[in-house]
This record gives sequence, structure tokens and C-alpha cells, in this order.
Amino acid sequence: MPTPCPFDPELGKLLAGAPPEYCGTHTPESIRKVAALYSTPTQTMEEFIGDRPIQAVDYTVPGYQGAEIGITVFTRKDRKLAPGTAPAFYYMHGGGMVMGFRTMNSEFLLPYVEQFDGVFAAVEYRLAPQHPHPVPVEDCYAGLAWFSQQGEKLGFDPKRIMVVGCSSGAGLAAGTALLARDRGGPHIAWQLLLAPMLDDRNATLSTRQYEAHGVWNATSNATGWGALLGDKVGGPDVPIYAAPARAVDTELGLANLPATFLDVGSAEVFRDEVVAYATGIWAVGGTADLHIWAGGFHGFDMWGFPRLAREALAARQNWVRRMLEWDSVSESFAVPL
Repeated sequence: MPTPCPFDPELGKLLAGAPPEYCGTHTPESIRKVAALYSTPTQTMEEFIGDRPIQAVDYTVPGYQGAEIGITVFTRKDRKLAPGTAPAFYYMHGGGMVMGFRTMNSEFLLPYVEQFDGVFAAVEYRLAPQHPHPVPVEDCYAGLAWFSQQGEKLGFDPKRIMVVGCSSGAGLAAGTALLARDRGGPHIAWQLLLAPMLDDRNATLSTRQYEAHGVWNATSNATGWGALLGDKVGGPDVPIYAAPARAVDTELGLANLPATFLDVGSAEVFRDEVVAYATGIWAVGGTADLHIWAGGFHGFDMWGFPRLAREALAARQNWVRRMLEWDSVSESFAVPL
């Protein structure tokens, strides 16, 4: 096994005290217990929002093939922007395709609701292996199709939607953007892909470096992809919407995608596939900001308080602000709220 990159010293100390399932190896047998543990919110909605001037409303909308899925929409209680001008954020949670819940690890979006008067929607897509591909990504796409039609009701501009995802949710966000591109909509202005799970082939140098080491190692990754794709995993017939890294090698490649932000740790499985995805966007003249955080393990930014996590969150915030405040009509940055 190639020598892995070391963890950031501060992060390494934190990881040493993490729960065993956090950095354990997950097999098809063990993942069910972990999924049960991490698929139920540990906070009430009131606790999640805290003292922010934000309200949450739950909706039930049509998912893939008409099945019902849930979406929670967050808005400011005291809206500041003129109706129909606010940006919107459409969020897909992580969890290796097999676990999680709609608001998991989405706390970083609440300041965007406050600062940008944004509308934040979190979708409850169905999970593998009970619901293998194409259900998760098609649920996400169906939820986006519904959400994009709510601009007048919810007070946002449907031309200013950012799709956002963490880990497997970022892979689903990338797949949703490819579906929107190839189906002619809904319109996506930007995509924010945080340590995205993009490639079922599990064959990069970084997967070999972290085969049984770190957070969400290559063996765990194979478990997640196997749950989603079954016996097709790693084979020639995996669609680009399931594993967006596959799109790099198609005739269209990663052309005609929205402006993209990608970040990933240097000390994790997904590092090299994320670099390859950014390179694929650049190869066709697209726009991508790529950040590799030296010593970061998978999901290190979720800890919030370590220095590297704070710097990663600040870089993400700066990119979001830059995207939202640029006015293409006046060709200048808008005055912030």
C-alpha cells in the first residue's frame, strides 16, 4: 500500500478520540448498524435553528416515479430582499449513499439564509440498498424540479439556485447537475461540491493510500457503491448520473456545467477523483475552484472548530459570497446586505 499523507496534527488528535464507527471499516454486514445510528436527527428543528431569525416549513413532494419524499425549506422570518430576487440553496446530505437525513451536516447553510436572505431547501432522498440507483439521484432531481417552481411562492429567483452536497450528497448534487444539463433544466447557477463521492471504480492512488485507514476508507467506499449499484459496480455500464466521474470520458465530458466549487482533504479516499473532476471541467473550458486541504481527513470540516476546518469554511463562504454578489448585468459586485 502506498504511504498515506499524514493527518493535520490538530485533526489527528481529534480523530484519535472519535467514536470507533467514525474511522472504522464498514462492510455490507456492519453498515446496517451504522446506518441505523446515523439516519435519525439528534436535534429537534428548533435546536438545529437555535436563536437565528429563521423559520422552517416541511413539504411532501413527488420524488422518482411519483413516490413521496420530504423537503424542508428554511427562510428568514424578516425577509430583506425584494420578492423573487433572493438566491436559493438546494442541499443533499452525505452518508455513503446508505445513511443520513435531510439536514445532516448542513449547519453551514444557515448563515447563508441570514447573510444573503437565501432560501435553503434540504431534500430527503431515499437511500440504498433498499433504493438503489437510479432512485437517490432521481429523487434529488425530482425535488429540485419541484423547488425550482416555487420561486414566486418562496421569494427566490429560480435562475439563482446553487446545488450543494457533502460527500455522497455532493456526488448526488453532481449527478443532479448532469441530469439538469442533459434534460434541459431546471436551471442551476452554481454547484458547491464538498468532498464529493464521484467514482465507483475505487482505483485511484488515494484509494490505495487509504484502503483501510482514515475516515471512510476504500473498503467502506466499496460498500457504499456496492449498495447503490449492486453487481454493476466498477463495470462498464455505470451511468454518469450515478458516478459523475464517468462523465469525464464521454464525448460531451463535463461541458456546460455551472460554476463549481470543489474541496477535499489530502488525507482521504476522494482526493484524486475530485482533482480529476475539476480537471475535467477545466478541460472543456469550464469554471471550477478547487481546494485541497493538506492533512484533512474525510469530513474534517464538520468539526467546525479546528483551525483547518475554520479556514476551509471561510474559503467556502468567500466563494459563495463572490458568486452571489456578482451582477452580470452591471458587471460589478452588488453591495452586500
